[in-house]
Amino acid sequence: MMSRISGFGRCIAMAAALVVAMPGMSAADSLRQAMADAYRNSQLLEQSRYLLRVEDEGVNQAFAALLPTVSFVASSSRDLVQDTSTTTFRLLGELVIYQGGARINARRGAEQAVNAARQQLISLEQQVLIDAVTAYLEVWEAIQIVEVRQRNVRVLTEQLRAARDRFEVGEDTRTDVAQAESQLATARSALAAAEGTLEIARELFNLAVGRYPNALASPGGLPHLPSSEDEAQRLARQQHPAVLARQFEVAAAEFGVGEARGASRPNITLDLSLGQTVEAPNPTQEGESATLALTLTQPIYRGGQLGSLERQALAQVEAVRYGLNQQVRLNLQVVGNAYARLRIANAQIQASDQRIRAAQLAFEGVREEAALGARTTLDVLDAEQDLLEARISRIEAQGDLYAASYGILAASGLMTVRHLELPVPEYDVAAYGAAFPGGRVRVASPQGDRLDTLLQAIGRE
Repeated sequence: MMSRISGFGRCIAMAAALVVAMPGMSAADSLRQAMADAYRNSQLLEQSRYLLRVEDEGVNQAFAALLPTVSFVASSSRDLVQDTSTTTFRLLGELVIYQGGARINARRGAEQAVNAARQQLISLEQQVLIDAVTAYLEVWEAIQIVEVRQRNVRVLTEQLRAARDRFEVGEDTRTDVAQAESQLATARSALAAAEGTLEIARELFNLAVGRYPNALASPGGLPHLPSSEDEAQRLARQQHPAVLARQFEVAAAEFGVGEARGASRPNITLDLSLGQTVEAPNPTQEGESATLALTLTQPIYRGGQLGSLERQALAQVEAVRYGLNQQVRLNLQVVGNAYARLRIANAQIQASDQRIRAAQLAFEGVREEAALGARTTLDVLDAEQDLLEARISRIEAQGDLYAASYGILAASGLMTVRHLELPVPEYDVAAYGAAFPGGRVRVASPQGDRLDTLLQAIGRE
């Protein structure tokens, strides 16, 4: 495996054929499978899905406020002096005819809040997937570095044995042996650190993906990126879920202004009351009643509360608008940073390839010269260390290339299950709202069908 890595002159496409195996592991994980498992196992996504349901119920409640209300009231009283009892049954109905647009704006604002929550869920989906990519790449890099350092320890062990043999026959000095021992101790220390880094990376993988990694295949080919940096910036500005969420939040806040202003306008309600009164022991006192009333209420003075509510709503609109502007700027910065990292990684890979070729030739030449007595053991050890560092730099640069590529997708709003076509069912953000429509059209989907089954089981349909 490491003999392939030692060349390091191959392009990224050829890296897809490499498999990095861990001891005791059999099945190899792919990056796509790790992302799919992260999406499937994410507790953060589950939490946000329930929070989205909270917003969906807000729409239903706002819609219900526009409909008539009907209540049944029953009361019974007894006159202890006259020794009579009175029982009353009433059916009360109320319909708000006009409330200055407050309830309509409240419903529209709730709908925009749901749209914002859906985009926030997609934005969190991106974060979950990019965290999985980061965790995968860290394990992948750590495994390769451990293998490089293990091979280095084996080589230095052989060199130390050879130095001791030469010392026994008088060809090397005690200093040569001590230098070989020092380099081996340093290599063992670096190997222990690399193994510790791998263990840390495995724990991060477990947190991000929801399980520990098996053997890891190469990340494969680079993902399909936007056609240019300008195109990525356009997507980040116009279609990124975080930006769309902010836009919906602005719309919700604007409806909040209309709701606040409606509180200071007249309120017209239509009330209907149907009653039945029964008295005992005087049934002649029994009677029926029916009342229809139209009521107008106009707030006149509430201690400045209504004006404060409107000013508060206006301030909220401006705050969210500035948040939208800041989100756009942040997205553009992330796009620029990702493309810069991509260019840096490409340059580092090319430089590392040249460095590895040169270091390999230098190491082989120094080793041959040392065999002829023209070089010392320290020269050989230094050349081996240069080659080791070049190989590790190549591994790290290749990981940076993948990380930057997926970072561009995330910054452009394309780091989603749908765009990546991952092998996992995509969560339907409209399924719950469709199951409890509140006057909205039910949307057919696998998730909606499962919700229908659940509702029937608990007797809610």
